[in-house]
Amino acid sequence: MSSTATGALVLAAAFALGSIPTGLWMGKAHGIDLRQVGSRNLGATNVYRTLGPRAGLFVLAIDMLKGVAAVLLARRFTPGGFFPVAAAGLAVLGHILSPLAGFRGGKGVATGGGAMLGLAPSAGLIALLVFAVTVALTRFVSLGSILAALALPAAVWLTARDVPGLLWVAVALSALVVARHRTNLARLLRGTEPRFAPRGGRVSGGGTA
Repeated sequence: MSSTATGALVLAAAFALGSIPTGLWMGKAHGIDLRQVGSRNLGATNVYRTLGPRAGLFVLAIDMLKGVAAVLLARRFTPGGFFPVAAAGLAVLGHILSPLAGFRGGKGVATGGGAMLGLAPSAGLIALLVFAVTVALTRFVSLGSILAALALPAAVWLTARDVPGLLWVAVALSALVVARHRTNLARLLRGTEPRFAPRGGRVSGGGTA
């Protein structure tokens, strides 16, 4: 098989990996369609709020692994270069627009975070730190997601700008994540966005990830 055909198959596989609707299947296993419950989002936050911490953390882990797996697959079976970066972007796109969930997925945070940790660990860790500190200080998961997304291009510029195409993909992912959180952002500006409540085993507010 030619390298072009192999690359195309790998990119298609990356999209397919991202399309795995972990949140939807977790909800179905509990007799719930998460597209009709809570924030109606299939990300880990809505799973956490609706089904509890174990289910939420499991979905978070799998959604992150989808991004990591897409990058590793591209590194294993393609010449490298832009292929791993493209695979990361397609995995996130698959997560957001999963054909297996009626093109209604999550917001791209977990899968994008996993992909970035696979592509550029230092940049991914910086974004993760921004997320963790923001949520710890404010208890707004959505604000943590937005600020982490905004920090990502700068983190890539500082630590991994030599990776072909990564900065442009980071900018695109940042814009996409912020756009997906536009309703959360509106609530934050109005002062009506509920806060994360880990002690009660549930999360309030629009789901992310």
